[in-house]
Amino acid sequence: MTHATAAHRLQLQPVPFVRGTLAVPGDKSLSHRYLMLGAIAQGVTRVAHLAPGADVASTAACVRALGASVDHDPASGALQIIGCGRQGLQAPTADLDAGNSGTTMRLLAGLLAGHPFRSRLVGDASLSRRPMARVIDPLSAMGARFESDHGRAPLVIDGARLHAIDWTSPVASAQVKSAILFAGLLGSGVTSIREPLATRDHTERVFPTFGLTITVDGLVCRVNGGQAARAPQDLLTVPGDPSSAAVWAAAAGALPGSDVTLTDVCLNPLRLGFLKALARMGARVDVIPGGERAGEPVGAIRVAHTRHEAATIDAEEVPGLIDELPVLAGRAALGARLEVSGAGELRHKESDRISALVSGLRALGVDADERPDGFVVDGRRRPSGGQADAVGDHRLVMAFAVTALGASGPSVVTGAEAVGVSYPGFAEDLARVTR
Repeated sequence: MTHATAAHRLQLQPVPFVRGTLAVPGDKSLSHRYLMLGAIAQGVTRVAHLAPGADVASTAACVRALGASVDHDPASGALQIIGCGRQGLQAPTADLDAGNSGTTMRLLAGLLAGHPFRSRLVGDASLSRRPMARVIDPLSAMGARFESDHGRAPLVIDGARLHAIDWTSPVASAQVKSAILFAGLLGSGVTSIREPLATRDHTERVFPTFGLTITVDGLVCRVNGGQAARAPQDLLTVPGDPSSAAVWAAAAGALPGSDVTLTDVCLNPLRLGFLKALARMGARVDVIPGGERAGEPVGAIRVAHTRHEAATIDAEEVPGLIDELPVLAGRAALGARLEVSGAGELRHKESDRISALVSGLRALGVDADERPDGFVVDGRRRPSGGQADAVGDHRLVMAFAVTALGASGPSVVTGAEAVGVSYPGFAEDLARVTR
């Protein structure tokens, strides 16, 4: 089956099933952290299979502008980061552009809060609408000074000598947690962060790889100030991105006769909530462990369709599958019913993902309703196909593509260029599992 692509449009035809084996792109969350920790480490950090999208490219450009060397080794093909050492980042000569990446902006704010110079973080129109007070407030409490547009970017940061805080976060956000932990490394005393719910713990897992000590006690993380990061001696190979794997897992769970295997995926338990949801909606899910790498479990995921079942997702589950909720909705549109609540954070992503998701699904002939903190998708009536606007949001491009594969007629996704933020090879992989 052929799926045509253009700069801004993805044209999709229905398929009977998806089958095959894919190696998905490197994990975006880990790639950001490896780049930033490599930039403040002493020595040379070598990274393979870095996430290829625009978000991680923004982080790489920012750390270069702060004095770290980031180049590919022509012999091995790995990325080499020559770090600046503890508090060795240099004042940038121009704005630091985070592009569309909230992770870049929030985590860099944590790194820069403890450096004695002024920097200015900017982003695209979408990122400039996203809330930044959630990192401004704790970092200001530690001693840094901020200027912002009513709690949104651009952010002007005057770094300072930081002191420890004991912070209780009002939002469950791995980005907020990581920003505070990064700043805590440069502060005095022991910095603590308490979360209302467990969020992805990539920062906590990777700190020891860079010679950093961290304590985790339930929902509380503590880090001692004054620590210096050291570049790992071994090559860091980024495992596959679970959020990218979720697209093919959702399609396989939705379409009868489907069977897809995703290889070398990060199997962090806090990133696999989407597999539990797919199983509840009727998929057969097999996770095949393959060891551990830099503190992260890795392995393969195999998903096949068995049946359609109704499912619910509530606030307690949301942090573990926040990025995958759109593709889960796309799967539900093809025969299941999904009710999501406690996901108001979706309104503060690259788009208002609740409103834009429901609008796009309706445009494809899906019965879907918006709620203040979630949505309901009823897929018992087969989608007709149509034209859905992804409003420049990479997650919505992939969600609408899943639904389009099982529609009764052809579909077009506009704004499809946004998929390059996280998955530049999406169209090629789509062709591999549908041919």
